[in-house]
Amino acid sequence: MESRHWLIAMNLVPGLGGVLFSRLTRAFGNPEQVFSASSQRLMEVEGIGPVLSERIANLEPEKEVAKEIKQAEVQGIAILTLEDSDYPRLLRLIDSPPPVLYVKGSLLPSDGLAVAIVGSRQPTPYGRIMAERLGEDLTRTGLTIVSGMARGIDSLAHQSALKAGGRTLAVLGSGLDRIYPPENRPLSEAIVSSGALISEFPLATSPEPGNFPARNRLISGLALGTVVIEAAQKSGSLITAQYSVEQGREVFAVPGNANSPTSAGTNRLIQRGAKLVTSAEDVIEELPEPAKPFLRRPVDNTAQSAGDLGGIEKQIYELLFQGHKHIDALIEESRAEAGPVSAALASLELKGLVKQFEGKVFARP
Repeated sequence: MESRHWLIAMNLVPGLGGVLFSRLTRAFGNPEQVFSASSQRLMEVEGIGPVLSERIANLEPEKEVAKEIKQAEVQGIAILTLEDSDYPRLLRLIDSPPPVLYVKGSLLPSDGLAVAIVGSRQPTPYGRIMAERLGEDLTRTGLTIVSGMARGIDSLAHQSALKAGGRTLAVLGSGLDRIYPPENRPLSEAIVSSGALISEFPLATSPEPGNFPARNRLISGLALGTVVIEAAQKSGSLITAQYSVEQGREVFAVPGNANSPTSAGTNRLIQRGAKLVTSAEDVIEELPEPAKPFLRRPVDNTAQSAGDLGGIEKQIYELLFQGHKHIDALIEESRAEAGPVSAALASLELKGLVKQFEGKVFARP
C-alpha cells in the first residue's frame, strides 16, 4: 500500500484518536510499522492497552482500506491525509491534527479565511437574530463560515452563509454517510454545493456522544477564531472556545441577558477575556493582520434604509432597537391601535427591516 493508505488504515482502528496516533507514529517511525509491531510493543506506548492493541492486530489493512476507499468513491467523498497538499492549512497547524479527513464538497484556498460560529441548540429569538446577522455579515466580508451543523445556532450559521451567497464548512461528529441530525439532510446537500461536509470519522460511524468533543476541536482548528452565541454553563460550545484558546486562535462571544441561562456561558467567556462582539466589524478588527487585506469591510445597508422611515413605522423600528418584542408589547409601548401597529410591522418586514419569529415576536434582522 501507499504510505497514505497506512494513515487511512490507522484511522479505521476504533478509539485511536489524533493523540494516540501521534504517539504510535513517534514510537514506531511510520504507520506501516505500527501494524507490524507485537501487542507487547504496542502496549509500551502510553494510552495503548490490551483492547486497542488487539484492534490494531486484528485489522486487515489492505482489505479494509480498499473497502473504505471504494465506498467513499461511490458516495462522492474524498479522503485526505496529512500527506496530501490539499489538507487544510489551518488544521495542519494544530497539535496532533487528524491524520485523515473525509470531505464531501470542495475545499478552496480561500477557506483559510474562516470564522467558526457555534452556540445553543435551543436559541432564544435574540440568539437566532444574532446568528443570522453575524453569519450573513461575516460572509459578505469574504469569510467562510465553519460550524457543526447541529440544531439551533450551528444550522442558522450555515443557512446565513448560504443566504449571503458565500461558503460554509460543516464538521460532523459522525461518518459523512450518517447525516445528523437527520432533518438537516437538505441543509447538508446545500452545504456540499457551496462548501463541504468534513469529518475525521470513518464511514458508517454513528453520531455517538463521545465523538462531538473531537468534532469541536476540528471546528476551531479550521477557523481563525470562534464566535459563541448563547451557551449555557456546560455547553459544548464552550469546549470549542477552549480549543480555540489552546490552538492560539481568537475567541469571540455575543453578550446576552444576565438572567438568561442560555447566555451564562457566553457572559462568562467575556469575563475571562473573550472579545465582546455585537457586529461583524468587532470580529474583523481582531483577526490576524495578514488576513485583513483579503476581506471586505462590512456594510450596514439596514441603517441606510431605516433613515427614510417616518410616523408609526419609525416609532416601531426604534422600539425594536431594545431587542426582540412581542406585538402586544409594541402596541402598549407605542400607545397605538393594534391595526396600525400590525400594518407598520408588515411594511417593515417587506422592507427587510424587521423579522418575525414564532409567537408574534419581532426584531430587527
